[in-house]
Amino acid sequence: QVQLVERGGGLVQAGGALTLSCAASGPPFSVYALAWFRQVPGKEREFVAAIDYTGSRTDYADIVKGRFTASRNSANNTMFLQMNNLKSEDTAVYLCAAEPRMGRGGSAPTDYDYWGQGTQVTVSS
Repeated sequence: QVQLVERGGGLVQAGGALTLSCAASGPPFSVYALAWFRQVPGKEREFVAAIDYTGSRTDYADIVKGRFTASRNSANNTMFLQMNNLKSEDTAVYLCAAEPRMGRGGSAPTDYDYWGQGTQVTVSS
């Protein structure tokens, strides 16, 4: 069973930066493809970024390209999301997800088996 715990959310002004982390426990971290999604009330879960199980390939939603960077650290079983130049429309609950099949990671919520509880990011304009 994989457990994912997100940290690092908070309140930030537009143009500011935050770094989120997602700590994983359970089966070996090296077999997971990982992703960040976000969700606001009344809307569907939205893809943000994915990183493959090797850490060598990342994919991003167009709306965050050039502003967000996903990375992973296998030494401490943690994934990060560095978010720069935040905008009010980035306000959401950010969730990390994992699929333990040594894959690339996809952009659909159904591509992932395990989810964290989420961390709130609020960007004030």
